[in-house]
Amino acid sequence: MTLQEAAVQADAFAQEGSERELAELRAKWAEDLESAARSADFRERAVAFRAIGQFRWRQKEELLRRGLDDESPAARGSALLSLELLSRDHPSTINSVRSLLHNLATVDGNAAVRRLAIVCLRNGSAQRETIVLLDGLAEDDEAEPELRNAAAKVSQTLKRKPKPQAKK
Repeated sequence: MTLQEAAVQADAFAQEGSERELAELRAKWAEDLESAARSADFRERAVAFRAIGQFRWRQKEELLRRGLDDESPAARGSALLSLELLSRDHPSTINSVRSLLHNLATVDGNAAVRRLAIVCLRNGSAQRETIVLLDGLAEDDEAEPELRNAAAKVSQTLKRKPKPQAKK
């Protein structure tokens, strides 16, 4: 079984709520995942970053942060897919890497990575600077239509969320 196959199995366990089986699979594949994330081959790194989300491996969020800075668009995209999956029930996952996501959404050289970063921002809290950034991207006539549409949709979603409470 490859890491990719194990990740698919882990995703199935997570969806079924089979926590024990998922934990056993994590224990078995932890070293291989770490090794793949440090591989010189971008394809192995991409599989590793994607597997973090499929394994629902919250303890590996720091590794995902490294994936967001990877030189390969495939690896960055895989890290973003995992980040989006892990953040669905935990906005703090997005909030902790918000500045990196803002940067990816605005200046990454790969259009798919930019769109994925925008989609990830949907799962974070409704922070004003994020909404302003997304509105600016949505109104940018020079941006590709898919990016503009994604930014507009995520901005609208965030505007409907409750505003974060000011710290006292």
